[in-house]
Amino acid sequence: MTGPEHYTRAEQLLREVRDGHQEGSDVAAILTAAQVHATLALAAATAMGAPVDGEADSGLPPQDAKAWNKAAGVTGKGGDR
Repeated sequence: MTGPEHYTRAEQLLREVRDGHQEGSDVAAILTAAQVHATLALAAATAMGAPVDGEADSGLPPQDAKAWNKAAGVTGKGGDR
């Protein structure tokens, strides 16, 4: 899984808890998984120097920069939105 994919998965898992009807240990397991994905996304972004504002040149290949911007919901340079 790539960093942007971990980021997106963490968001999906959090939406499941917010929108779902899970109870007890289901919620704890989902939140734990979301935290792991968020941590892995953060580690990948930090290691690669990915920007969060869509303006800075991160030194990433354009495809990777575009994926990070899309996952983070960034508009502007490198983003699709």
